[in-house]
Amino acid sequence: MTGTLYGVGLGPGDPELITLKAARLIQGATTIAYPTLAGGDSFARAIAADLIRDTAHEIKMDVPMTTDRAPAQAAYDQGAENIAKTLDAGEDVVCLCEGDPFFYGSFMYLNARLTSRYTVKVIPGVTSVTACAAEAGRPLVARNERLTVLPGPMDEAELRDRIAGAEAVAIMKVGRHLPKIRAVIDDLGLTDCASYIERATLPEQVVVPLSQAPEKAPYFSMILLTKGADPWL
Repeated sequence: MTGTLYGVGLGPGDPELITLKAARLIQGATTIAYPTLAGGDSFARAIAADLIRDTAHEIKMDVPMTTDRAPAQAAYDQGAENIAKTLDAGEDVVCLCEGDPFFYGSFMYLNARLTSRYTVKVIPGVTSVTACAAEAGRPLVARNERLTVLPGPMDEAELRDRIAGAEAVAIMKVGRHLPKIRAVIDDLGLTDCASYIERATLPEQVVVPLSQAPEKAPYFSMILLTKGADPWL
């Protein structure tokens, strides 16, 4: 009998937004896995820190944040190999994932490598999109409206076309792309319709109109844009 791999969504950062099911699995885990960035601390582990057993075995996956995908793919290859050894020994593994595992979540890369050989179960988490909407106090969509989710690194021309043809937009992974995104939104005459949110649900959270956004944005930042009338009217 092999173990089961659990991909556990932790939500956007506030530990109180971890679901009851995710908390139960983390508290009972004898082995946990999580990504780290370039040898630094793990945001995912920090969210769940109070739930992790002192005796738990920890599998760290050092994932470089570079435009070249090869180093990250190699890190997931190694992480999957280490997780597989534990699963082959009959032990379950709980893999921690910021936000939701299947919504821009790092767990999807482990799932692709292991789901054909092992039982994999995914525990959804509160997404950054819904968390940012809640913190900004603005509904995303209503009735038959459509929500378009776009990554900040997208090519400028495509970003412009997607925003122009959308009803409501969530732009994720803003970071160093903020100047480009602001310029596109301003050129479309939509700046007054947009909100900027960074580090949603954390103590250092920032929520302001896009016109008041800082010059630089962290990776964990988002722009919400709703055209036309307020969707709740």
